Amino acid sequence: MHPLPCLGALVGSLLNFVAAQSTFSPARPPSLPLAVKSPYLSTWFPAGSNGGNGGYLPGQWPSFYTGQITGWTGLIRVDGNTFTWMGAPRDIDTANQTTFEYTSTRSIFTIEVDDKVSLKATFLSPLTPTDLKRQSLIFSYLHVEVSSLDGSDHDVQLYSDISAEWVSGDLGAVAQWEFETTGDVQYHRVWKQNQQMFSEVRDRAEWGNIYYATDAMEGLTHQSGADSDVRGRFATSGTLDNSADEDYRAISSDWPVFGYAVDLGSVVSGATTSNLFTIGLCQEEAIQFLGKDGLSTLPSFWKSYFDDDLAALSFFHKDYSESSRLSLELDEKIAADSVNAAGEDYLTLTSLAARQAFGATQLVGTEDKHFLFLKEISSNGNTQTVDVIYPASPIFYYLNPELVRLMLDPHFENQESGHYPNKFAIHDLGTHYPNATGHPDGNDEHMPLEECGNNIIMVLTYAQRSGNTEYLKQHYPILRQWADYLALDSLYPAEQLSTDDFAGHLANQTNLAIKGIIGLEAMSLISRLVGEDADAQNFTDIAHEYMDKWMELGINHNDEPPHSILNYNNWTTHGLLYNLYNDRLLSTNLVPQSVYDQQSQFYPTIAQPYGVPLDTRQSYTKSDWEVFCAAIASDETRDMFVSALARWVNETPSSRPFTDLYEPRTGMQPGIDFKARPVMGGMFALLALPE
Repeated sequence: MHPLPCLGALVGSLLNFVAAQSTFSPARPPSLPLAVKSPYLSTWFPAGSNGGNGGYLPGQWPSFYTGQITGWTGLIRVDGNTFTWMGAPRDIDTANQTTFEYTSTRSIFTIEVDDKVSLKATFLSPLTPTDLKRQSLIFSYLHVEVSSLDGSDHDVQLYSDISAEWVSGDLGAVAQWEFETTGDVQYHRVWKQNQQMFSEVRDRAEWGNIYYATDAMEGLTHQSGADSDVRGRFATSGTLDNSADEDYRAISSDWPVFGYAVDLGSVVSGATTSNLFTIGLCQEEAIQFLGKDGLSTLPSFWKSYFDDDLAALSFFHKDYSESSRLSLELDEKIAADSVNAAGEDYLTLTSLAARQAFGATQLVGTEDKHFLFLKEISSNGNTQTVDVIYPASPIFYYLNPELVRLMLDPHFENQESGHYPNKFAIHDLGTHYPNATGHPDGNDEHMPLEECGNNIIMVLTYAQRSGNTEYLKQHYPILRQWADYLALDSLYPAEQLSTDDFAGHLANQTNLAIKGIIGLEAMSLISRLVGEDADAQNFTDIAHEYMDKWMELGINHNDEPPHSILNYNNWTTHGLLYNLYNDRLLSTNLVPQSVYDQQSQFYPTIAQPYGVPLDTRQSYTKSDWEVFCAAIASDETRDMFVSALARWVNETPSSRPFTDLYEPRTGMQPGIDFKARPVMGGMFALLALPE
């Protein structure tokens, strides 16, 4: 499967690229989301010039977010001639892609085949933030519609397959498979023979079942076997032989694939014929968690609603109409709110980020106790990293604040049960996902001010959005413990890491200090809400005292315009003051308006073609923090941030899923491998602010 297509196919693909010149709406992202539902169901289509083909579905393989191929093929036979509409199988000409469009839940490709028929492939990864039953299912749809393009009737057969590459990050691993029917749904099930629970290879899950399903119907045939055999049979005959290859073998040994052929019959002028495919992953056990009862395993949350894989698969496949309707409502809501907040460029960002943010999460547990677990994708594999949940949180506050609580709950349970010896807040719940086994030795990556501030800010934001003050009472002792740390360290932060840990340790970080100071004011509001008036007065007194001193220490008043500096006494420096966002998020009104005004005036003076640098230590920037800054800036500066970032999305040569780390001058990505990270939920920072 992996050898390059033949020269003729390559030339044909290039000619199609030149001839078709697909349009992209609202932009041509660096990587196009196809099936993005969880840390382990995350398949994309590389589009940028650095590793991608420009965003043309025919002629290149989809891949996992790491770049490893997840073989997924689409062929179509029109009047006896076969063309590729997805993937890069050998010796089969490519069709012409004419348009690509994305919404928050869909990626839609329109492809012309031999100037005779039009094929529309819609990849739908549903998002149902308030419907946890549906959100718990790790499945995605591929809906294919075919219509006559030239006004004539055409004899058409449709084909699609997946390869065994979906089941492991180890191409030498032995895969096993079967083909069966449940009710009126037919499915290929593929799995790794040697299941390794809670283990990864190249960030891929080494346990669970991959399903590829479609409707059982007249005219449907199926086959498993070597890629060239199965695809070759369809290419020559338009059908498969309903046979099963029982030679279970290594993924890379004759590349076993699992295909369907659908005889659409005569596609007539004025009518559309369609077929639905479902791709998904089922794992009965999802997470190891160190909680109040010690170490336990947590099931995938879909198990609370379905007895087994097949019940979940059948429900999802038959739910397409309703799931599509709900997803369309969400698309329309995000589109309307985004355009109203900051225009079409802002919609370019939010609609690209939505699946990515949710795609790093999974609902686990039971109806009585369930959590939303999050993987720190690509920067490392940490589980439930606090300073990743924090920048991701705006999308969850906007769509359903209860999801933030479900991410914070396991942190509270772990630390309140005595599993973490330090007085400050833990950084993450496990060195590598899906093992939330904590850090009983206290040797996590210490970010004490960062994480104490993040937790207090997130908890208060949740309570303000939900009205759940009982949650504050329940966790008040540990919140106060973290606030006591902020009182000690916020004004003059010790040499430590912030969330931008890739930039290294630094003492007296201005931006970190303001997070701690706002966190103290947030703790005052928490104390007031739960009736702890003495604490409320104490924390607000400290916060106001520190804020007055910060105004002297953290701002260069001699430059024009004045602006915050990177760290105290370092007057030639500057940085994105993104933690100022929390003052508006929480309505603490602690920071003088003059700080907002001066930052709005300053950022345009250092702007580059694709954005504003993170700080003076390096030339790169962080897109999530840029949008945090945009959300609290003047309208003009807000639009500057948003338009520059939207321009980057459309023009960057990167082919990695939406990164949060890039060079604002060139649009390139630095060597640090940030991609597909959930922090892009921060694109919703404008929509998370109180009205």
